[in-house]
Amino acid sequence: MKVRRIVANIETQDVAAAKRFYQDVLGLDVLMDQGWIATYGSEEKMQVQVSLMAQGGSGTPVPDLSIEVDDVEAALRGMKAAGFAIEYGPADEPWGVRRFYVRDPLGRLVNILSHR
Repeated sequence: MKVRRIVANIETQDVAAAKRFYQDVLGLDVLMDQGWIATYGSEEKMQVQVSLMAQGGSGTPVPDLSIEVDDVEAALRGMKAAGFAIEYGPADEPWGVRRFYVRDPLGRLVNILSHR
């Protein structure tokens, strides 16, 4: 048996609210939209990972999602321009990432990062 995909499922009563954050700002594609479920993603091959955390690192809370981007500064500018409040960072962490925390419209804490 081999794991082929891992999907994060986030409960919400307002599926459309995520569009501005995940599609408009982060640039993810709508892979499926059935009204009661909208799946955002990319056809690009990505690593499969699950992180189990006691804390978020550097004394931060554990984020609900971590999203690695190719340009964390562009993501930061996009989030600020869209009016999303940055809750932590940007910070250069000792384990080799630059990151910031932001809440999506559903209230989930999202760790946006790039490896340095």
